[in-house]
Amino acid sequence: MTDDPCRPAVFSNGFAGMGGDGEQPVADRCRCLPVGRSPRRLRFHRERQDTSAPGWLRLLELIEEAAADGREEFRPLTELTAEQRRQVVTLPPTIGTLTGVRELVLYRSNLVRIPAEIGRMRSLEVFEPYTSYRLHWFPYELARLPALRGSTVSTRALYGNAKYRPGFPALPGPVDGPADLGALDPGVRGATEVRACSVCDGPVVELRQAWISLHTSGHDVLPLLVNACSDACLASLPAPPEGYPPGWHRGGPEPVPPARGR
Repeated sequence: MTDDPCRPAVFSNGFAGMGGDGEQPVADRCRCLPVGRSPRRLRFHRERQDTSAPGWLRLLELIEEAAADGREEFRPLTELTAEQRRQVVTLPPTIGTLTGVRELVLYRSNLVRIPAEIGRMRSLEVFEPYTSYRLHWFPYELARLPALRGSTVSTRALYGNAKYRPGFPALPGPVDGPADLGALDPGVRGATEVRACSVCDGPVVELRQAWISLHTSGHDVLPLLVNACSDACLASLPAPPEGYPPGWHRGGPEPVPPARGR
């Protein structure tokens, strides 16, 4: 046994047409956000992607195919077996090559993080990672997509969600030096590398991380992780909606205050 709240357990596929083989498990279940209470210390998932796994290699092929044929809808998980789907815990940076994709569907994924390169999908209008219960946050780059108008997210699984009002993982201090930015601990920083500023796309020499809660599309407020290159970029972040921390913050276990009047 372990007291790690992000220790995965297995559940089976309950969605027809979403990939998976009968009762074979397609995703792991974590305990990061137990219903009705919040852990005293929230942490990022620590899993690293196995880049030799068949599921990862097949996903790379599917992205290449989608980039080549210019399709507007991309549903890669339907092309993977249940075992292969469980092997994929993030998306490849090459997801950013799908500049013509308008709809990205990731139902019942085993993802624990989305790479910043999703910000290059400039035509993306609909983002659907629904029932991806291990996705507790998203990159700030998602908020910068100019065409995004709809998303379907399992909001109760999110840090700072309006239902249970949990806190956020505490972010450590700045990282100084580009060499270190290519070898980050995902359990501490939420990513294995940072190559560009989330706000201005410029190079990052000294990494400054922050949380902010924003509307990205529709009515959902999503917790976004900002990887900034400067204090000026942090200062330029928009204001969150009422009922959420009033600006960017460093996280911590304190519960998010309810909206005024509730």
